[in-house]
Amino acid sequence: MTLWRIRATVDDRPGYLSVLTASLALRGVNILSVQVHTTEAGAVDDFLVDAPDTLDESDLIAAVERGRGRDCWVARSEARGLADQPTRVLGLATRLVHGPEETGDALRALLGADDVAWRPTGVTGGIDGTTMLLPDPAGGSYRLRRAAPSYTPAEYARAQALVELAAAVSRRAADHVTLALPDGAELLVRPATADDLAGVRELHEGCSARSRQRRYFAGAALPSPARLRRLLAPAEGLTLLATTTGGPGGPAGRVVAMANLVAEGDEAEVALLVRDDWQRRGIGTALLRRLVGQAERAGVAAVLLHVQAENGPMMRTLRRLGCAATVERDGSLVTVTMPVTPDAAFAAVPSVPAAVSPAPAAVSPASAAVSPVRRRPC
Repeated sequence: MTLWRIRATVDDRPGYLSVLTASLALRGVNILSVQVHTTEAGAVDDFLVDAPDTLDESDLIAAVERGRGRDCWVARSEARGLADQPTRVLGLATRLVHGPEETGDALRALLGADDVAWRPTGVTGGIDGTTMLLPDPAGGSYRLRRAAPSYTPAEYARAQALVELAAAVSRRAADHVTLALPDGAELLVRPATADDLAGVRELHEGCSARSRQRRYFAGAALPSPARLRRLLAPAEGLTLLATTTGGPGGPAGRVVAMANLVAEGDEAEVALLVRDDWQRRGIGTALLRRLVGQAERAGVAAVLLHVQAENGPMMRTLRRLGCAATVERDGSLVTVTMPVTPDAAFAAVPSVPAAVSPAPAAVSPASAAVSPVRRRPC
């Protein structure tokens, strides 16, 4: 017996598939698996069969045509073809999770393509006979070609799902970065998830009352679990966590800092909390820089930070960013606005005295900011 792949189109009407399978059965052909691809031209049936050694390609084509099949394609298959399609697709998906750079090879294996080429230009996806064009969500596109048979919409959908999976894995990998601190320690910076609730609560418990009060303004009590959950998954925005990688910094996975970006309209508010024993090591600057970059990619016009005027460490962190900004002071509260769109005229972040004595002039934005100069925004 010999393994063959047979693809043929039949009218998408009740009973037509049974006529085709009966014609194959009369010649001793054992159907091992069948997939049906619905197309505008009819139902494309894809068979893996075990046929007697006495039958060749022309005999199988003749059997298909006698069974009311048309546009027949027949090719020898290998034993690996015995794996069913869902199993093969899941195996390729697992492969891409571990190595998204192998997308081209996975597409070739999935569709039996003779040529797979990635191009930097985007395309409108679709199929044209034996050519398939796939937009790459990460940028660019794939072009797949094979001699036969023609691609089907179902094959395009499978290929598109694999490409989107690879792009999602790549984005996730790009979102996980290792932060090397000046003192040689390393932290993992990544987006927060709902599963980080316990770690973020531990972060708050490990902070001093003063650090919590500087972050939340309204007392030093621990935020409720409901509020922490909202911070971990803001409706519009992003929360980044810095966690230890093991070694001198403590057990791997301990949350030592949290930075929040919450968007509303064309502005976003940014806030930061760093454990006391990890402060003054450049973590806050690195997290804020990434959040400002995220805001720019999201099309936000400006980011705002509300800081207590006595919070000198935070003001120094903002100045280290090197961003253009305006500063407004209202009593003990300082609001720093940093544009993230080009060609905006803002001043450098000025120094704010650690101790503030509210005075009429201190409330005026003009008195709090230095003379406006044009600088490149963050």
